[in-house]
Amino acid sequence: MVRFLADENFNNQIVRGIRRQNSNIDIVRVQDVGLSGVDDPTVLAWAAQEKRIVLTHDVATMISFAYDRIESELSMPGLFEVNRRVAVGLAIEEIILIAECSLEGEWEGQVRFLPLS
Repeated sequence: MVRFLADENFNNQIVRGIRRQNSNIDIVRVQDVGLSGVDDPTVLAWAAQEKRIVLTHDVATMISFAYDRIESELSMPGLFEVNRRVAVGLAIEEIILIAECSLEGEWEGQVRFLPLS
C-alpha cells in the first residue's frame, strides 16, 4: 500500500477523514515528523527518503519543486495537488481510492491533480 505525507497547510479535516474511514492507510503530517516550517525542497526530500507521496494544496511552489526533482532525476514518489475548492468528502474518497488501488512506486515521478475526474 502507498504511504502519504500531508504538507504543512494541508486540510486536517481530510487527514482525519481518511484515518477515520480507513485506519490502515499510512498518512502522516509534516507536523508529525518534525518538519514544521521547513522549505518545500526539504519536505520533498524527506518524502522521497521515506517513499511517501506528498499531498498538498500548494500549487504555487510545491509543484515546481517537485518538477525540479524529476528533472534532476532525483527520487520523487509522487505528488497530488488537491484543489482547495474540492469538497472534503470527495478528496477523502479519492485519496482512499488511490491508497487502496495503487501499487507501491506507481506514482514515482508524477505530479497529479485532484479531483481526478
